[in-house]
Amino acid sequence: MIKVKEYRGHIRNWEELCERLEISLDLTREEREEQILVKAYETWGNEMADHMHGMFAFALWDEEEQKLFCLRDQFGTKPFYYYETADGNLLYGTTIRGIMEQPGFVKELNEEMLQLYLSLTYVAGENTFFRGLKKLLPGRYLIWQNGRLSVSRYWMPEFHPDKSRTLEQWADEIHRTVGEIMPEVKTKEEYAESFLSGGVDSSYVLAMSDVETTDSCGYEEERFDESGLAKQTADILGRKNLRCLITPEEYFGIVPYVMYNMEQPLGDASAIAFAIACRETAKHTKICYSGEGADEFFGGYNMYRNAERYGENLKTFYVGNTNIMKEDEKKRILKTYDPDVLPIELARGIYEETEGLDPLTKMSDVDIQIWLEGDIYLNVDKMSLAAGLEIRMPLTDRRIFDIASRMPSEYKVNEEQNKVALRTAAAKVLPEEIAFRKKLGFIVPIRIWMADERYNADVRRLFASDIAEKFFHIDEIQAIFDEYVGGNSDNWRKVWTIYTFLVWYEEYFVKR
Repeated sequence: MIKVKEYRGHIRNWEELCERLEISLDLTREEREEQILVKAYETWGNEMADHMHGMFAFALWDEEEQKLFCLRDQFGTKPFYYYETADGNLLYGTTIRGIMEQPGFVKELNEEMLQLYLSLTYVAGENTFFRGLKKLLPGRYLIWQNGRLSVSRYWMPEFHPDKSRTLEQWADEIHRTVGEIMPEVKTKEEYAESFLSGGVDSSYVLAMSDVETTDSCGYEEERFDESGLAKQTADILGRKNLRCLITPEEYFGIVPYVMYNMEQPLGDASAIAFAIACRETAKHTKICYSGEGADEFFGGYNMYRNAERYGENLKTFYVGNTNIMKEDEKKRILKTYDPDVLPIELARGIYEETEGLDPLTKMSDVDIQIWLEGDIYLNVDKMSLAAGLEIRMPLTDRRIFDIASRMPSEYKVNEEQNKVALRTAAAKVLPEEIAFRKKLGFIVPIRIWMADERYNADVRRLFASDIAEKFFHIDEIQAIFDEYVGGNSDNWRKVWTIYTFLVWYEEYFVKR
């Protein structure tokens, strides 16, 4: 007998699976997905995820074999953690706090993660900030049997560029595939809204959906505000647009809530705005679409245009989308520094997997395996869960990645444009001025707010606190803060990354 012990997610191709596995369609979603997991495991065993599309992490108990089988989806859209206790038991689950509440868990800080965090601004790799607690990485399954644990990889990103096709052919395949996926993202009975920024990804998802209401957030500071562009898009497509205005007071006030619910520190400033957007959106819907995944799959970041120039040097420094502190600076500000704990080690295996491929593909693969899981998907999952909102990401799909994995890099990025093929596909349902609009990014006015004495009191408090004294040379981090306030705007990311760690530590090791 197989029992579902833990499950979070949404299985998109449930109708096909129900037919193949002889499961009744007249079930609730919860009953249906539980039966899919059980029967898929009975039918395909460890290879069950090869037959599933969607977002999922789960644990199954095989009563007959006395075996626990845990699996995380190919891209890591849903988290999964595990912890071996001193007396030989395995604790596991999709939230860290759920594991912390179980007998045998010992809460200790894994301080070496701070060193990586100060460069990356998020928690990358299988280790966490809690000693002994590990993440099951994307595309892996875990087996626990007879007191022994094994982790195996069932899927990895592979790239096989096909030079025989034209840009229009690639765009046609993208558009056709998105059209096939969208009806799976929700049932006809479900009500959904869609997050909408000024960018092409969310606009394309909206245009391909039957969503009637969109949700955007904005600021009074016009140069940071994409909500006007989002409203234009919604108007053109005949959809309603709801705008959430984020104030600096609200932004700073919610930081402890975000770090507590994130469960590990995250130095991505947009995560705070996203948390506010999730709470507002959850007031009028329980399901919302989002456009994550396309940037990493199809070359969406402006830095990807430098790929050829970086060449083979990539493997000496490129560890993903963010790398804000170098080793000499970390050595200067940290009281404990280990020269063997280096961010580049997280990417070394990925460079071995992509040996012989072009630089853009290597950069994309690093971001797919490290940045997406550690930052983007973590943020989406944790903040939506805290708000009681379910976010579905149509462009994060193995069928979409399959196209990207075969597409030559010149159809992703060229001298004038990024996401070339995706934008060409989107132009089939969007005006060209939207499909080919310059990427803005989900930017936040934090870089100017944090220098304002009206809003930065908590930053100043924690930079001078006993908590900061425990990990940092206070005079060194204060110098970084002073430089930022004095006009070195590049330092805001460093200040914010230190601050978010201190807030998180206070939430988990001081308040609780």
